[in-house]
Amino acid sequence: MSADLGGRLDAVGTRGAVAGAAALVAVLALGGLVVAGSGGTAAAVLGLLFSKSTLAAALRLSVPIAFAALGGIFAEKSGVINIGLEGLLIISAFAGVYATSVTGSVWLGVVGGVVASTLMALLFAIVCIEFRADQIIAGLAIWLIALGLAPFASQVVFGSKNASAGATFPDIQQLFADSGVPVLSTAVVSALDTLGSIPFFGALFEASPMVYLMFVAVGASWWTLNRTSFGRWVRASGENPRALDTAGVDVSRVRYAAVLLSGVLAGVGGAALSLSLGQFVGNGPTMVNGKGFIAIVTYLLGNYNPVGALLSTMLFAGLDALQFSLQGQDVLAIPQSLVRTIPYVSVIVVLALFGRTRIPEAAGEHYESGEE
Repeated sequence: MSADLGGRLDAVGTRGAVAGAAALVAVLALGGLVVAGSGGTAAAVLGLLFSKSTLAAALRLSVPIAFAALGGIFAEKSGVINIGLEGLLIISAFAGVYATSVTGSVWLGVVGGVVASTLMALLFAIVCIEFRADQIIAGLAIWLIALGLAPFASQVVFGSKNASAGATFPDIQQLFADSGVPVLSTAVVSALDTLGSIPFFGALFEASPMVYLMFVAVGASWWTLNRTSFGRWVRASGENPRALDTAGVDVSRVRYAAVLLSGVLAGVGGAALSLSLGQFVGNGPTMVNGKGFIAIVTYLLGNYNPVGALLSTMLFAGLDALQFSLQGQDVLAIPQSLVRTIPYVSVIVVLALFGRTRIPEAAGEHYESGEE
């Protein structure tokens, strides 16, 4: 792969991160302008916006979307458009609850969710890479299969479409306190307790371990894509698979690996979603409720940069958390149904104003080794 191609890809990623940050600042500023001049209402909205509970909810809501977005980035960067992320989240959310109910461990529940999601991603990869199926149709099929399979399995195993895991993730303080290690269970817990009392940012020190894992995964994904041979192969597979093939790298293997990695990441996100609440809800659109599709929007808004995708995710999750708070306290004198649309409308506006997504040139195209 040429140095020019690598430099161009790095530039695109940097622009994505900058765009995501600018979008976050713009929406916060827009929110301030909208509520300015309405006296007590403005103060109440700003109070909710910068409350610790809103940040805590935003962090919790970000986890499944961010993990699914990271998975989507790897798949699409390799040239395989994986719009089946919603299905991967659904199946892993159920599998996480089922594995936890059997083993009694939420961590083994996460493993169960990852295994189920990865197997479904493998099915998607075989259909798309081996049998050259249309990737969009195959992705929709994965979603529909999971949408029917997970509630059905829950009905068979638990006797209801909704199931309880019997356990949830501990917060970070409880995790250290239960560790039994002298320094961690005393000094570190005491420090976290003090930091947790800080207004607004204190929520960062009272979060679930999955929130910290999300930040680690974002950094690791950025490093993998931009600083490793595998990352360069993934990017080349999505930009110029013929050049990668000429360099002696098997394009199909790279794409299989990238799609399976998307299954692993989405599996973590789905299990984190259900096990943070300790239950699986299979009624209607299930508890996933479009988060996989939102993940696609966030990584497009972030221009395939993991950091940009995280900022976009935090933007949506923050607005979603805010609308929940607004509904709970009935601050705005407008119908609740309109309040619920705030995050979706805001994301569309930001996408229209700042979205400059550059799709990988070979995304959605099939490739066989040696073809002209």
